[in-house]
Amino acid sequence: MSKIKGAIVVNTDRCKGCGLCIAACPKQAIAMADKKVNVSGYPYVEPSIQADACTGCKSCAIVCPDGCITVYRKKVEE
Repeated sequence: MSKIKGAIVVNTDRCKGCGLCIAACPKQAIAMADKKVNVSGYPYVEPSIQADACTGCKSCAIVCPDGCITVYRKKVEE
């Protein structure tokens, strides 16, 4: 039986730290970066400690108003 594994890549230079993706993620696989800001001075999001829980559902990418998140999905054989 195969399982879908997801991974996200955040364009931190464009992220404004609105947090919509954090609220949309059903697995809490995204978190605000601790005390980090991008080149524009905004805090940004990054994969959290629980990033392995990502299923690739793309909820984060759909709600991102700036299109900063790219989601990748891969089948993993168990």
